Amino acid sequence: MPKASIVVPAFNAAETLPETLRSLLAQTFPDFEIVVVDDGSTDRTVAVVRSFADRRIRIVQQPNRGLPGARNSGIDAARGEFIGFCDADDLWRPTKLAAHVAHLEANPQVGLSYSGSDLIDMESRPLKVAMRPRLRNVTAAHVFLRNPVGNGSAPVFRRAALDAIRWRPAQETVRDWWFDETFRQSEDIECWLRFALTTDWEIEGVPGQLTRYRIAPGGLSASLHKQLAAWDRVVEKLQPLAPDFFARHAPVARAYQLRYLARRAFSMGNGPEAVRLVRASLASSRRPLVAEPVKTLTTIGASLALNMFGKAAGSALLARLKSAHRT
Repeated sequence: MPKASIVVPAFNAAETLPETLRSLLAQTFPDFEIVVVDDGSTDRTVAVVRSFADRRIRIVQQPNRGLPGARNSGIDAARGEFIGFCDADDLWRPTKLAAHVAHLEANPQVGLSYSGSDLIDMESRPLKVAMRPRLRNVTAAHVFLRNPVGNGSAPVFRRAALDAIRWRPAQETVRDWWFDETFRQSEDIECWLRFALTTDWEIEGVPGQLTRYRIAPGGLSASLHKQLAAWDRVVEKLQPLAPDFFARHAPVARAYQLRYLARRAFSMGNGPEAVRLVRASLASSRRPLVAEPVKTLTTIGASLALNMFGKAAGSALLARLKSAHRT
């Protein structure tokens, strides 16, 4: 049995999957398998997987169930003591798996290990933006407010810890669920937060940007209204598990989420939407302004400049504000 399994959900991913698989096969930790879940692809995804003559790669094929469903099928098929995830357009640094296995083996109380990420474009060029999350003393409140685990290609779970959140819905006839397949967005934060709220396993990160997270124009993250609705649904679903927790933290967490969406609207060049989201963030809570004044003020200023003068002015203001902060 392999020590670790890497689950790769893939839907019409023939263009990016070869690079993803090459990055996973280049891991310095040798004892692993790759479980590629073909989620009803209509392109050459299956042919791409089969072109890799490597015994460490297995393929699971299924009708389309969406990203959470593909991850669930991969977990069900995985044989490793540790289970990581890498979406079919993201990349892992060569030392990522080794770092997480060493971390989990040295810390038996940790059930979820994660790393920071570098953002890349569709040509795998760095976007000069990095996710450098909190690594230690992570509570459910940290997961809810700032999501240090980050994207779906960052975490590696201990199998025993992941199984602590498994369940089988009444309508399911094939296998258990770990991710909620009724979500099409925010399924990651729903899983991380449910894990933090309902288990005693600790969540910790390892140093370094060990994931390369691809930003695709027109991807799921580009739909701001749907993303906010999905985030609100996460709160609605999990609130009965910890009513006092959500009463205390939901307004602040929503303010952070709205600020994030405002920055996404800015990057999409949508000035009116960026301003609307900034105002909604401030109305929900002023805590982000107090806790992270520079990031909040740059978001406000750039959104206003974009709305009034266009993206060039907004980008110039954002660059000046960042430069002033560095000096």
